[in-house]
Amino acid sequence: MTVVGNADHKGLVVLFLLFLAIGGALKHQFGSHRLAPVGAGAPAGAAGRTPVKESTTRLEPPAQSAPRNPTTSEPVMLPLDRPTGSVPIEVYPRPVATWLEAQIELARRAFSCGPIDGIAGSQSIAALRAFQESTGLSTTGQLDTETRDRLFLSAPPLARIPLTAEDLAGLQPLSPTWLGKSQQTALAYENALELVAERTHAHPALLQQLNPTVDWAAIAPATTVLAPAVRLISLPGKAALLHISLEDHVLEARDEAGNLIAHFPVSIARDVAKRPAGELHVTVVIPNPDYTFDPEVFPESEEARELGHKLVLPPGPNNPVGIAWIGLDRPGYGIHGTPTPEQVGRTESHGCFRLANWDAQTLLDLAWVGLPVIVEP
Repeated sequence: MTVVGNADHKGLVVLFLLFLAIGGALKHQFGSHRLAPVGAGAPAGAAGRTPVKESTTRLEPPAQSAPRNPTTSEPVMLPLDRPTGSVPIEVYPRPVATWLEAQIELARRAFSCGPIDGIAGSQSIAALRAFQESTGLSTTGQLDTETRDRLFLSAPPLARIPLTAEDLAGLQPLSPTWLGKSQQTALAYENALELVAERTHAHPALLQQLNPTVDWAAIAPATTVLAPAVRLISLPGKAALLHISLEDHVLEARDEAGNLIAHFPVSIARDVAKRPAGELHVTVVIPNPDYTFDPEVFPESEEARELGHKLVLPPGPNNPVGIAWIGLDRPGYGIHGTPTPEQVGRTESHGCFRLANWDAQTLLDLAWVGLPVIVEP
């Protein structure tokens, strides 16, 4: 027979009392009801209890879930490549997680990929390489871990954009003829889709995908649409040098130290003989220019051949040179905007250097009379 000593007996009593105290605390905290199985309704007697409040911080959705706009919680059905992780998607700043987010943040920093579409095309890869160069990273053009750790999304990528009565009243049909364009009061946006696309640097197809229920041809005042949260970019100071690569269809601005401060896709002349090379200089900087139509420059146009005289077209985003003209010291040559940003870098001009309107506006703020422009083959 085992005899329990007095000290051992006291120890057992203490442990027993401690066990009872812990059990009572747990019962007080969670109640005596059993947990319901997964998928079952609330347990009997739970109606009078205060429900447990769920966490308001949503973690990043799994790969198979449709991504959602952090501002509106609306689904964004895009070809995104968001990796799974534990960083809440509402937290800013944070590393970009998709090519759509990368395009948006690059645009905010004046590294333009052309119209934002969420797709890793050649212009997006070129813009990412420019960003990588500017931050001392290897210019891989890949959205790798090192690049994500430098390219932080500064604010929600998407936002609700309101369309006012004034916005819609300013829309105008665009005449298909040169003569008709010259007779318009302005070469304004033709429709709401074009207006929002230009204001937010977006591809029209992306906006249609983000807003599948919107009838763009019948938008009422005060309608809001989901779009990239990007506006016109204005950088501080002036550029010290512009560099144009004819081979890469790229225009870049650098500061006095040679640092890359802006990157834009650009269209160049179709005719190789009309592509200037070497050092040029800016001679004039004009916002919202009009445009002188010279029939001799458009011999392929039947209307131009029949007109036989020049026409002056009014300003506006659908003006042939867009919303900005930066003249160069070669007669007839300049850097300017365009009414068709989706074609920049993919088609060729009559001789000038053509940018998306939003990029031409950014460059307008950086340019000054005398600014050197180096054009390389």
